[in-house]
Amino acid sequence: MNSTRHCIAACAAMTVAVFGGLSTAADPPRPNVIVIFIDDMGYGDVGFNGATVPKTPNLDQMAAEGMKFTNFYVGCAVCSGSRTALLTGCHYQRLSMNAVLFPNSDRGLHPDEVTLADMLKATGYDTACVGKWHLGHLPPCLPTDQGFDSYWGIPYSNDMWIDPANRLAEDIVLRDGVTLEQVKAGHKAKNVVPILRDEEVVEYPADQTTITRRYTEEAIRFINQDRDNPFFLYLPHTMVHLPLAVSEAFDDPDNELITNAIEEVDWSVGEILKAVQAAGIADDTLIVFTSDNGAAVGSSLPLRAKKGSVYDGGIREPTLMWWPGNIPAGSVCSEVAASIDLMPTLTRLCGGQLPQRKIDGKDIWPLMSGVDGAKSPHQAYVLMHGPGTVRSGKWKYYPWPEGKGRQNRDNATWKPSPGPVQLYDTLADIGETTNVAADHPDVVARLQRAYDNHVAEIKANQRPTAKLVRRSDAPSPQRPGDPKKKTVPKKKSNRSNPKT
Repeated sequence: MNSTRHCIAACAAMTVAVFGGLSTAADPPRPNVIVIFIDDMGYGDVGFNGATVPKTPNLDQMAAEGMKFTNFYVGCAVCSGSRTALLTGCHYQRLSMNAVLFPNSDRGLHPDEVTLADMLKATGYDTACVGKWHLGHLPPCLPTDQGFDSYWGIPYSNDMWIDPANRLAEDIVLRDGVTLEQVKAGHKAKNVVPILRDEEVVEYPADQTTITRRYTEEAIRFINQDRDNPFFLYLPHTMVHLPLAVSEAFDDPDNELITNAIEEVDWSVGEILKAVQAAGIADDTLIVFTSDNGAAVGSSLPLRAKKGSVYDGGIREPTLMWWPGNIPAGSVCSEVAASIDLMPTLTRLCGGQLPQRKIDGKDIWPLMSGVDGAKSPHQAYVLMHGPGTVRSGKWKYYPWPEGKGRQNRDNATWKPSPGPVQLYDTLADIGETTNVAADHPDVVARLQRAYDNHVAEIKANQRPTAKLVRRSDAPSPQRPGDPKKKTVPKKKSNRSNPKT
């Protein structure tokens, strides 16, 4: 298989591909894709960004073998909005999504939206989601409604509870003395959450001390099962979201629990890397590692603030891209890039079709592949979350007064008070400590226009969420009669890039 790949790559190198108006050398044969999405891991929680505690040797090795992004942003400073942006390439406000969903929420990601899994499945990829979903815990918003062939994990944050509307598996495993009658009656306890396989609850409550290990085992099982087919694995870890938990192997009483939890996540990354290497597909596999928002418990230093904030500590994430032979080893990208950019970039690399509906992401393959002189495709990266912010080159702009930075989760309720807006030079002042707005009125005016135009365009073109089916006897999305999105039948294909 590898010799075939090398032949394809050599032939492809003789051609020129044109993508989105950008002429480049032909893309390499399309890769397997693994996206590892950590919950609440901060910029300063990892060795490759300077941390000495916790220790993250596997992530540090991944950085040495791949590319570190130092200005990589997510689409929201909290859970559901960030996952929406990653999987759809759209700002969550465009899709009318809540920043955070709960087990009593009645809405979820609309199944007509095209996810990464939808796009990749349509071009022949096998797809699996293992981990925290948090985009709708009932039909028609479950992972299997959104392009994933299979799902195993906790459907939302681990500090939540179970919804009795979820379908229960006939062989459900119950723990901690909980009875089936209690579950059906609406058992509710904070931090007590279910595990779903596909559309059914198979375990309740989840043993959270085992969750990182079991996610890893499920992920490796999928990798080994699909090693001969193009595959997409989405691995959104539950940790290191509160309540923190670790397996016995990482329960070091000399460390803080957050340190142990991060080190177990690092172990998991190492196991994934070992699995693709043992399967002989390392050179055929692109792995993306990042976090959904800033640290809740750990460290976002040297950035300002943490989870929930649109200061950089809430939305600028520790990020690695790894693809041996295609992403330069030991490289660093300091250009602005974002999780919304994965959709157009993977569409290019994997021979897919971009959604017909408008998305917000941009192709960042020139950055990832180390093209000389490649620049960020974002003249201004705008977020509406909370009071809002704009990143443009070295500038970070906040269209709200200094000292009035209360972080609302619904920017429609934000009412700024009169006063000086905020502008920071992130190259000279990574911690955003010195407001230089008064010294650069031209930059302030330009970025205010960018923000206003973005907000107006999003509000004029918002698309709806989907209403969840909340009946306790709701049929499985895979059974006749249930509201279900139309999917393109999966087709097997070789790994060569269809565009070459």
